[in-house]
Amino acid sequence: MYIENLTLRGFRNYSEVSLTFEPAVNVIIGSNAQGKTNIMEAIYVLAMGKSHRTHRDKEMIGWESSFAHVKGNIHRRTGPTVLDVIFTPKGKTVKVNELEQQKLSQYIGTLNVVMFAPEDLNLVKGGPAERRRFIDMEIGQASPVYLHDLASYNRVLKQRNQFLKDWQGSRRDPGALLDVLNEQLAAQAAAVVKRRFEFIQMLQGWAEEIHRGISRGKEQLEINYVPSADVSYGMDLSTLKEAYEQAFQTKRDQEMRRGTTLSGPHREDLLLYVNGRNVQTYGSQGQQRTTALSLKLAEIELIRDQIGEYPVLLLDDVLSELDNHRQSHLLNTIQGKVQTFVTTTSVDGIQHETLSKASIFEVSDGQLVEVK
Repeated sequence: MYIENLTLRGFRNYSEVSLTFEPAVNVIIGSNAQGKTNIMEAIYVLAMGKSHRTHRDKEMIGWESSFAHVKGNIHRRTGPTVLDVIFTPKGKTVKVNELEQQKLSQYIGTLNVVMFAPEDLNLVKGGPAERRRFIDMEIGQASPVYLHDLASYNRVLKQRNQFLKDWQGSRRDPGALLDVLNEQLAAQAAAVVKRRFEFIQMLQGWAEEIHRGISRGKEQLEINYVPSADVSYGMDLSTLKEAYEQAFQTKRDQEMRRGTTLSGPHREDLLLYVNGRNVQTYGSQGQQRTTALSLKLAEIELIRDQIGEYPVLLLDDVLSELDNHRQSHLLNTIQGKVQTFVTTTSVDGIQHETLSKASIFEVSDGQLVEVK
């Protein structure tokens, strides 16, 4: 798949711009704070219906505009598709081929993207929330059902947390009321975690091979999912549900005291090992960067394996964060098969035929011009 054309109106610092892209590599050059990352954000919005930079949709509306509109013509093996995302102070509208989608889960997956930015290094050295977000976003692009299950889990979780907060410090036994919430939350947790286990198994296969190549065969990457209940890969939904119900029961008194849910997918994590050592704790900066790069490149292959075509790759100011060896491995991997968008302040010092053949755009104060 690839983006043929992108049109922005009232989005961030772009009052109006329409761009036509090549199916291969497109490089956006400019000084800082000129609007390079805003283009990447717009493409991400086109795919996910929301920003990777802010939870407040209104922030994407330009200062002198009453709305923001991101429109893209997408080419997929199933044919051309037109996507629209419109933000107003009152809310958001998403459309596929001019038809409004009532749920975001119905929209996501029409355009698949993988983004790699400097902050994605936090995928390794950041907190568990970073890694959970990584899992949820990537599964969701290929599986709308997962997004539905995750939304259902979060809805019941919110209800249960409010219930625990209301009963916090009470000497009365909540009895059947809490039991009902436990059963509902456990059922949703089982659906979410079963899909996460399956995703991790597939990700391991791709990432291990890619990591071995980047490290020239010297390192082996292992990815482990760390659940908050006594569950493991291969369990059926019924067994998973029972395990989470047991976890809720075991921590019942503690949760009543603290007023919050202490077990479930929202408390779980990934552990990453290189040659048997926890790379988050003991890995060098180079090993951490290789691990993050391996995970991102594995995403590309995993999505292709799931949907039958490569996603669009967004490299937002990330090449400068990688040494020459990792740069070369990344560019060799994408060469000729993945539409890629690269933002950078300069291509000087990046010697690779992939970039020498790329379309080049220059951006300055919200004005974008193709120069090659």
